[in-house]
Amino acid sequence: MKRWQDGVNLVLGLWLVVSPWILSFASNAAALWNALIVGAIFVVLSLLALADAKPWEEWSELVAAVWLLISPWVLGYSALAAPTWNAVIVAVMVGALALSATSQQPAKTA
Repeated sequence: MKRWQDGVNLVLGLWLVVSPWILSFASNAAALWNALIVGAIFVVLSLLALADAKPWEEWSELVAAVWLLISPWVLGYSALAAPTWNAVIVAVMVGALALSATSQQPAKTA
């Protein structure tokens, strides 16, 4: 079962990968690598979910979204507005969409 949330999360993952250059924070190594790695994780998980949705993919996206949400403070770039707001906004969106998709999982019958 394909869900629209997976397609949106794919776009958000792609955005995260290109955002360091668009928002001009590629000079900060921590923010750059975090955006690239987490964005790639979102892209891969979204593609897997689009191919054959499994609950673990959505939960994995949620875990990655939680990391993305706290990462500016953990990695020490929270003083930089662009990468911090980018991380927070994308994390909240991906997390909300992942939770929404898990609520659409069909119930298992015994």
